[in-house]
Amino acid sequence: MAIYHFSAKIISRSNGSSAVASAAYRSGSELFDERLQRYHDFSNKADVIHSEVLLPEGAPVRLSDRTMLWNEVEEGEKRKDAQLSREIEFSIPREMSREDGVRLAHDFVKREFVDRGMVADLNVHWDRAEDGSPKPHAHVMLAMREVGPDGFGKKERDWNGTALLQH
Repeated sequence: MAIYHFSAKIISRSNGSSAVASAAYRSGSELFDERLQRYHDFSNKADVIHSEVLLPEGAPVRLSDRTMLWNEVEEGEKRKDAQLSREIEFSIPREMSREDGVRLAHDFVKREFVDRGMVADLNVHWDRAEDGSPKPHAHVMLAMREVGPDGFGKKERDWNGTALLQH
């Protein structure tokens, strides 16, 4: 039976978070954090089956590099309580194949976020629930600023409303 889960939260410096560390964890990779001058290494995470950065039309290609993307986000935020990223987490029906689950997540993120101008870092995890059954889900980190050919611009406050979470 399909199980539904959808949550949205803010990744913020005020609770000690780093966008680079958060991206490294969700992607199961090692990323260098220029602000903290350290590596965040989560390359031993075995449940990450798919990772990709999706860019809206007109965004610079350099932002498809996860390390560059989240370091630029960090560099653009000066406040100690800065909101760095929005994270969306949602379940994928466990009855789907991995290939179909990744396609579903990709298509959803592109349609609901990237086509609205957001940079999205999509990571699909396919781990196991306590009962041993598959627990597929996606983590999506979304940049909070508009993006153009030169990089990030101003914060897009319209993206903060709950209307984007409803259909």
